[in-house]
Amino acid sequence: MIRHLMIFAILASILFCPFDSSVAQDQEPIAVWRQFVSALRTGSLTEDKIRLYPEVQEVIPPAAMLKILSGMKVKANWDEWQAIPEIHRLGTTIHYLIPLTFDDRKDTYCFTFVLEGGQWYFRHLESITIRLDQIGALPVSKFPDVSEQQKAWMRQERHMQAQTDLFNFLSKEKGKEFAFDWFRDGPGYFVEAKTWVPFVSPQRAFILYLCWEQSNLQGNRVTLQKLDDNEALLTLEATYQKLYDQTSIQQKIDYADYRKMFEVQWQDRATAAGWNLELTCNKTECTFHFRSRNTTLRPD
Repeated sequence: MIRHLMIFAILASILFCPFDSSVAQDQEPIAVWRQFVSALRTGSLTEDKIRLYPEVQEVIPPAAMLKILSGMKVKANWDEWQAIPEIHRLGTTIHYLIPLTFDDRKDTYCFTFVLEGGQWYFRHLESITIRLDQIGALPVSKFPDVSEQQKAWMRQERHMQAQTDLFNFLSKEKGKEFAFDWFRDGPGYFVEAKTWVPFVSPQRAFILYLCWEQSNLQGNRVTLQKLDDNEALLTLEATYQKLYDQTSIQQKIDYADYRKMFEVQWQDRATAAGWNLELTCNKTECTFHFRSRNTTLRPD
């Protein structure tokens, strides 16, 4: 849906032309882009110039989007905006693709606008674009792909959107404590660990499986720093935190509840596997410090 809406300062100036919101339907698309960039950089972009996709606007109102866009400028690498974006026009919709670097990472971003009544309006922003316009002649059974990192993000965003919606529904119907309890999956997670990693002790299997599952299935960067029978220490670059900062999830749930869902789940998993867990997180990384509860766990 929407990714990188908070932390990426994407909008800068290609040319510093005066802001004029009037755009004839047959005007060159580059003029729309230049007017938008100039308006954003000079602070003259207004809420009435934002008309999001209806499905998006149900979650993110134009005022919230304007605030997000206005906060993006601080991280912009202005030199990159000297390039002319790749432009695709479909009827009254115009898409602009341009590679930009933020926080030492370069991605191609897609800005979408719609033309209505001789005016342009900002419609959408994405950092994932699947180039299925390049599949070639049919029949075809292989399709253009995106990076593994992007696919991991897409999977986790879809998962956390569903989890958030479920949490909100359960909270409304049964109360927050019931909703939090719903996400306690420790025994099942521990069964996965000790059956899929069978050649070490169950407690070690849990730690090793956690590292593998988060790294290879979820696409998070995990660093295992210590592991013995009594203690384990690892760090996890938590995509769940980035999802809250950079997607529409933040419009659906308070951060305190979102964070507690994460903590409740991992505490339950640690308890089921015979560990006490001290979990600390900052904006980008979580530290998991496990200490054995001195519980003898049978492998079966």
